[in-house]
Amino acid sequence: MSTLKAESRDSSTSFQPLEEEQYPARGYAWYVVGILTFVYVFSFIDRQILNLLVRPIRRDLGISETEMGWLMGPSFAFFYTAFGLLLGRLADNRSRRTIIAAGFVLWSIFTTACGLAQSFGQMLFMRIGVGVGEAALSPAAYSLITDYFPPKRRATALSVYSMGIYIGSGLAFIIGGYVAGFATKQQMWDLPIVGATRPWQVVFFIVGTPGVLLALLMYTVREPIRRGVRLIKEAEGKSAIAKVPFSEVVQYLSANRRTFLCHNIGFALLSFSSYGSSAWIPTFFVRNHGWTEAQAGKTYGLVIGIFGTLGVAAGGYFADWLAERGYRDSTMRTGLIVSAAWFPFGMLYPIISDPYWAVALLAPSAFLSCAPFGVAPAAIQQIMPNAMRGQASAIYLFVINLIGLGVGPLAVAMTTQHIFRNDQAVNYSLVIMTTLAHVLATILLWVGLKPFLASLDRLKTWTLSHS
Repeated sequence: MSTLKAESRDSSTSFQPLEEEQYPARGYAWYVVGILTFVYVFSFIDRQILNLLVRPIRRDLGISETEMGWLMGPSFAFFYTAFGLLLGRLADNRSRRTIIAAGFVLWSIFTTACGLAQSFGQMLFMRIGVGVGEAALSPAAYSLITDYFPPKRRATALSVYSMGIYIGSGLAFIIGGYVAGFATKQQMWDLPIVGATRPWQVVFFIVGTPGVLLALLMYTVREPIRRGVRLIKEAEGKSAIAKVPFSEVVQYLSANRRTFLCHNIGFALLSFSSYGSSAWIPTFFVRNHGWTEAQAGKTYGLVIGIFGTLGVAAGGYFADWLAERGYRDSTMRTGLIVSAAWFPFGMLYPIISDPYWAVALLAPSAFLSCAPFGVAPAAIQQIMPNAMRGQASAIYLFVINLIGLGVGPLAVAMTTQHIFRNDQAVNYSLVIMTTLAHVLATILLWVGLKPFLASLDRLKTWTLSHS
């Protein structure tokens, strides 16, 4: 606060609290969620399509199982998380829709360019570009949705947005399965400009190119009023959002470190399980049950598209239901409950000998695996001041994607290659890695319930002191 006052004196400006206004019309608010979810769907199609193309990419680029794990996880995740921190701070005081639109164009271009890769190094570079582009989306989207919805409906709204993960992943596998089946009817395609093209390259062209134009949809979204922030009166009657000094952000996060540790790492371990399994489940069905890539992609796409989407929506609805009954920690508590409920399903589907029983157990496993990922960002919005939400969301995304997306697929690959030394043992790698992650996540989320309540009280104190 003292820093903000000093800045006010130095610049001859005054701070005005932003007037509270009614939230936007519910119909338009849900339209915004629909647009953001649509964009999120495309981001996950572009992100996940690689997972269906393991065999042809390994064959044509001459890369190992572990190198494929690097392409699925760290190459994308490290730059996604690193740039997310920068873009999260921008989302707290710049146009969020423009940040998202620019990111959409960038990741679409790099996804398309993945189809031009001729080596592991080139594919690695393209995946880095996809990660940088996609880093623009979620911190800004979380901030937009939070300003469009009152607290009692935010968990549901953020969960609907998070459905984009599973709709996108499902469509990536379904569309990829159909395209792969169609494309593989001939060994090479002769396309304009690029010439002779392999089927897996065609898949990248098909899923990547539409996003360059679809990014324009973001300009049908209006920037909502930022709630709980302060404005600086500038010259000529103009106003600007008062930036909270980065040192104050660090102090606030430090005061809530127990909550952030349990929340971020707990949900990151669930992300580790989710990303680690989704990256290798299609390959698991190919290797252990003799399915084709097309069959595995269509089946897993339907499972994740239906049950993953239902799971994340149900998680948000359940958290709001708990909140209405007096559970202030409803978002954290929901994560704890679904993490514990996963065990009987998630531990069994990889070791069942019948593929159709494996699918039957995979469905509830997917439902429960996906349920936490709408309530997790909603929990962050609950405990952070508005002017810090983008940055806190970026840190959350940094942690869950670095651990989940960055390490999950690679951990499964390295367990298969270096411990079992047998490609057919991918099912045992799935069991070991995901079970360990859920055990640790359940413990951390349980330990984090009391610190989370303390953080809610701390936010009230901070808001009063800055009003």
